[in-house]
Amino acid sequence: MEPWLGAALGYIKDWLAYQVEVSGQPGCIIAIAHRGEIVLEAAFGHANLDSGEKLTPRHRFRIASHTKAFTAAGIMRLREQKRLKLDDPVGDYVKDLHPEVATATLGQLLSHTAGLVRDGKDSGQFTDGRPYLDWNELLAELRLPPAIEPNSRFKYSNHGYGLLGLVIEQITGEPYPSWLQREIMTPLGLRESAPDMTLLAKTVPFARGHSRIVPLGRRAVIPGDNPTHAIMAAAGVVATAADTARFFAQLAPNAKKSLLSVASRREMVRRQWRVPQDVEEAYYGLALMSGTTAGFDWFGHGGGFQGYISRTSVIPSREIGITVLTNAIDGWAPGWANGVKFILQAFATHGAPSRKTRDWTGRWWTLWSAFDLVPFGEQVMVANPSFINPFLDAPRIEVTGRDEGRITHAAGYSSHGEPVRRVRSKSGVSEVWLGGARLRPERVLKAEMERKYPKGRRKKES
Repeated sequence: MEPWLGAALGYIKDWLAYQVEVSGQPGCIIAIAHRGEIVLEAAFGHANLDSGEKLTPRHRFRIASHTKAFTAAGIMRLREQKRLKLDDPVGDYVKDLHPEVATATLGQLLSHTAGLVRDGKDSGQFTDGRPYLDWNELLAELRLPPAIEPNSRFKYSNHGYGLLGLVIEQITGEPYPSWLQREIMTPLGLRESAPDMTLLAKTVPFARGHSRIVPLGRRAVIPGDNPTHAIMAAAGVVATAADTARFFAQLAPNAKKSLLSVASRREMVRRQWRVPQDVEEAYYGLALMSGTTAGFDWFGHGGGFQGYISRTSVIPSREIGITVLTNAIDGWAPGWANGVKFILQAFATHGAPSRKTRDWTGRWWTLWSAFDLVPFGEQVMVANPSFINPFLDAPRIEVTGRDEGRITHAAGYSSHGEPVRRVRSKSGVSEVWLGGARLRPERVLKAEMERKYPKGRRKKES
């Protein structure tokens, strides 16, 4: 492992722990794979707020629409076995569909361009309003015409992936979950994954989902253990962050080991359609989202199940796969996955700390915020762990002595050009002066605030 990556992993863990705490999220697991091996795995918070059960990296999550990439890998595997073609009409495999639905190709279903309805006439299956559709209910809705003209734009459809699950069953002659487990999960060594809750052993640790705080005024625990039935091929998989990161990492065209050929992986990753949205520029291939963040081209997928939000990004140029799982319906997984990219880019650009700077580290506090001293090469950045990009407008310190330095770069409203010094006590560095700002350890600031602002003071004054 490159020195910069080792340094980045240490800071990612500290930054994410802080993010989980200040955001008030129930829990989060992160796993990072490098060249097919897990190099970081960490869990924060709780698996169940009602019971107080602590979250661990071994807890399984509903990874929801990540499942689509598993299904697509299955389709591509069958294609490599010459059992199907991507331009085959789905009606060749599944009968009794609406004539216009039947003409949709497997490639269109994989890329969400068949024009099919997203979740049918009642999407309550994703809000605990009703069970997930069974096969008869799904087929009944697929007897209706497409919602829009096929191949006219990207239009997400869970029904489309449910239909792909039926295709796999028709070709293989066996149930989707057992085939997926044997042909995709087992060969890849995904021992902490299952196609659906119905195949997850009751003794396995499972993270429960949670609602938002509003409108109930508290986070309600959402069981999250409901079977997905006919929508299994779109949203059923249950897995750890480590298994998810490993699975997606092997889909990179430059991965050394993979279940699929390089050609199949290139076809899955290729940006086939632009996703119409204002949030960020994004694209879709065959069950894989893609985009550019922090200077990195990436691909992956997200997931949203009632009580869970998840995100995976693979950076082929660095042979890195990132999975972030959160167990709340307002989980911050997408932002945190991007934050990891910003941190990786900073370390990849500036390098691991030198002997001169490496002990200029740690989290320091003022009344306003926490600040992280993060050494890179011959300089030290003053990062803000509250930000998704903690290095946004971060001041840079040139170290001029053991405990002395100077701010050589800072934003206009910061303390550019001012001195920096560390104050030592018998136990080591006890405070940092950053220009005129006095930074101290959390416990010291906390004790001072308790003295200055005692609980009940306002009540007494009134």
